[in-house]
Amino acid sequence: MSSIKLILRKNKIDKAGEAPLYLRIIKDRKTKFISLSLKLNPNEWDEDRQKVKKNHSNSTRLNAYISQKVADAKGEIADLERRNQSISARKLKEAIKGKPLTNFFEYSHNLCEKRKDTFAYSTYKNYKTYLKKFEKYIGHRDIMFEDITVTTLKDFAHHSSSVLGNNNTTINYSFQIMKLMFREAQKEDLIPLDLFPFSKFTVKKGKSTRQYLSEEQLEAFINLEVSSKYKAHIIKDMFIFSVFAGGLRFGDMIELKWKNYDKKNSKITKVIRKTGRQHSVRIGQKAIEILEKYEQKDQGKEDIIFPFANLDEAFFTDKEYRNLVTSRAIALNNMYLKKMGVKLELPFNLSFHLSRHTFATRALNNGMRIEHVSKLMDHSDIGITQVYAKIISSELDNAVDKYIN
Repeated sequence: MSSIKLILRKNKIDKAGEAPLYLRIIKDRKTKFISLSLKLNPNEWDEDRQKVKKNHSNSTRLNAYISQKVADAKGEIADLERRNQSISARKLKEAIKGKPLTNFFEYSHNLCEKRKDTFAYSTYKNYKTYLKKFEKYIGHRDIMFEDITVTTLKDFAHHSSSVLGNNNTTINYSFQIMKLMFREAQKEDLIPLDLFPFSKFTVKKGKSTRQYLSEEQLEAFINLEVSSKYKAHIIKDMFIFSVFAGGLRFGDMIELKWKNYDKKNSKITKVIRKTGRQHSVRIGQKAIEILEKYEQKDQGKEDIIFPFANLDEAFFTDKEYRNLVTSRAIALNNMYLKKMGVKLELPFNLSFHLSRHTFATRALNNGMRIEHVSKLMDHSDIGITQVYAKIISSELDNAVDKYIN
């Protein structure tokens, strides 16, 4: 059985001292509220009699309106329960409001497909993967935006941590994707603006760390002897090039062409895959020397500089295929780099992305302004670059503590 009652939400009193009036539906111990688009001063509402008091100037008209809404709701509930014994509180609310609720998973997956061509393919895949993880936790797809409460978020966060072993950074990324879906649904007027459980529950951000090569470690890496067989020497050259060329990402490095290199001005100019922005960076002497190693007399402007991966036409036209090729290349690249890191006895696993971190910390250590570092790394927000500045500041504090105390 279900019950229905009028509730004045006194916890939502506005600046005028008025609170909204709702229909409260309880079905199988699940509660749903339906707004009547009516606000009253608490002293104008008779909770016991479920009526507007006579001290309100329009009490007669409002009571007639409210009585009709209650009668309509009760009639709708009776009809639904006769037709379906397993009807839920959510379905009752949907029927009474007359406006269908929006399914979270259907909306989210449809949005991903609509935005597929505007997202980086890796972003699209991540969104789908993390949505699937949440769906697996819920156990079904029949969940509306209104069903995702603070309790849902807390339980999902606990499950992600204790069962899946996710750290706070991973959990926050899941929430970030879910937040995006809520905001987009609000923009389309599919859910109310005040429906946002994330404002009442947050997961503490994990401590941000960035591994990088110190000057001594970088020098040792540059001097490291590697086999000329296979592609170890190319991987090493690409890593060093990135360090001295603005921290170019691996995905941009493997498809770098000679047309991207302005030899006269020692500049690399390229549309960055991740951001879609054209980016230009002046490269250092060490990077220039590496390019000279790969120059050929008969090379064309469309030729790839670093012959690491076999890139055919499909690579440049098919996002899904490009992502597959790049992922495999990254795996091979990092396998070789990890072995090099072991030879150097580094206290962390060496991966290509550390070339980017190394560029940033070296630039800041050498006095480059943070906004210039941010520009060279093509960061969308200088706040991202400030992580590296904090590393430099922390190292300075440790140095002071070591030598002055």
